[in-house]
Amino acid sequence: MTTALQVDTDPAEVGFDPARLTRIDRRLARWVDEGRLPGFLVTVARHGRLVHVGRYGSRNVEEGLPVETDTRWRIYSMTKPITSVAAMMLYEEGAFELTDPIARWLPEFAETRVYVAGSALKPVTVPQTEPIRVWHLLTHTSGLTYGFHHTHPVDAMYRAAGHEWGTPAGADAAEVCRQWASMPLVFQPGTEWNYGVSTDVLGRLVEVVSGQSLDEFFEQRIFRPLGMADTSFGLREDDDPESLARLYTAVPAQPGGPATTYAPLDTTGAGAHRKPAFLSGGGGLVSTAGDYLRFTELLRRGGSYDGGRLLGPRTIAHMTRNHLPGNADLETFGRPLFAETPLRGVGFGLGFSMVIDPARYGVMASPGDYSWGGAASTAFYVDPVEDLTVGFFTQLLPSSVLPIRSHLRTLVNQALLD
Repeated sequence: MTTALQVDTDPAEVGFDPARLTRIDRRLARWVDEGRLPGFLVTVARHGRLVHVGRYGSRNVEEGLPVETDTRWRIYSMTKPITSVAAMMLYEEGAFELTDPIARWLPEFAETRVYVAGSALKPVTVPQTEPIRVWHLLTHTSGLTYGFHHTHPVDAMYRAAGHEWGTPAGADAAEVCRQWASMPLVFQPGTEWNYGVSTDVLGRLVEVVSGQSLDEFFEQRIFRPLGMADTSFGLREDDDPESLARLYTAVPAQPGGPATTYAPLDTTGAGAHRKPAFLSGGGGLVSTAGDYLRFTELLRRGGSYDGGRLLGPRTIAHMTRNHLPGNADLETFGRPLFAETPLRGVGFGLGFSMVIDPARYGVMASPGDYSWGGAASTAFYVDPVEDLTVGFFTQLLPSSVLPIRSHLRTLVNQALLD
């Protein structure tokens, strides 16, 4: 397929009502016109054919720069599926088994304690009864957490060590992992689901096992084969800084105004203007809609692309089935915390969430639809039943401000006629 972000087929030829597809842009543009979203770019492809590209608003409101098809976006946690694919490429080569303890390569995690009581200043901990295994990292069942959750004493320990919306200045992946390993897990590995730094540790595992830095592995083994020329850890020296959309954060509305509005978040956003010391496998990439479409099409096609294959189709199938015990959903097995997905009716696999009960999910979606999103409200999903890939890009923190992701599924699916 072409990924120049130009519609390459009549939507009616692949089962879409063209008039109904226009509802996608009209609904999303309303948020822009109301001052709740700076701008957006959305892509819809079916059977590998790009049938809709919508863009509206600004990549930089204050400078009057519009959203372009080649705009770069901070994709934050949409880095996680790429890191998961990298790990599974090594798994396919026999580099490790999913049940292997990660301490075999990251010995700092061999003695990580588990929180059971107490405060952030005086935690009561016990030894691991189960080691952190590779599959625990892929499924977020490792017991690792995020400092920004603000719900658990261990979250506070992360924040006190400089791990909230970033990591300590100058610390690389090896040092960051040593710091996380020195703090307790929030539960025994494998016993619960908790969104956290698991995929960042997985990225470090990829480095140690492969003998390459994460950016080198990504570039040589994933980006170059797929033609993802504009995806990297921060902007490169020859990249145009104005191509990167400005980052915004939601702020309380003024009396009589919309429910939320936004303001620039330049201090946080500045980190993406250069390659960082810490190559975050959980959230460090910038990309374009066209590049990420190449990645989602790789997934839809079961690991193949026009020039070859990165993963076998059975590997993709294994990654995108629910790995939570008893086919539980995240609400049942997880903690009631923030994640880049609703929790009801949604399971989790090896790097992706997936819809296991559309009725419980509460959104018109197919069973097996799998996805993830980023902190700045970016999102993608792949629907194997309808043979769809959908991508959405903007730059608004946090991603919970607007119900973009549920609206996307409704707006896309209502336009399907066969």
